[in-house]
Amino acid sequence: MKNKIISQCPICNEKLIASELYCPHCQTKLQGEFHLSKFDYLNKDQQDFILIFLKNAGNIKGVEKDLNISYPTVKKTLNEIITALGFDEITILENQSMTREEILCKLKMKEITIEEAEKKLKEIEEK
Repeated sequence: MKNKIISQCPICNEKLIASELYCPHCQTKLQGEFHLSKFDYLNKDQQDFILIFLKNAGNIKGVEKDLNISYPTVKKTLNEIITALGFDEITILENQSMTREEILCKLKMKEITIEEAEKKLKEIEEK
């Protein structure tokens, strides 16, 4: 029976390290410490989201359509995954220029003021 590899200890919730690898073709066994990738530590929903995000070549509209979720939900999930992978979400978001849609969404969600939105929209026009 094949089991999906788990990345966290079911007892203490710490990260697991694989200690043995096995080839069913030639019966070779390798023992040691085999670290999992950052992606293995994401939950199934996060891994599925990444697959859909990549399938859509990073196009948020495509992700919205495939998952039947709103733009803010796509952005929220993406930011959660960025953080889960160990990246500093705030730094990444500051380095990205926002699209018109993102600016209007932030304004609608009252995350930025009208003045901030106007300033950011002008910055886009100047580029």
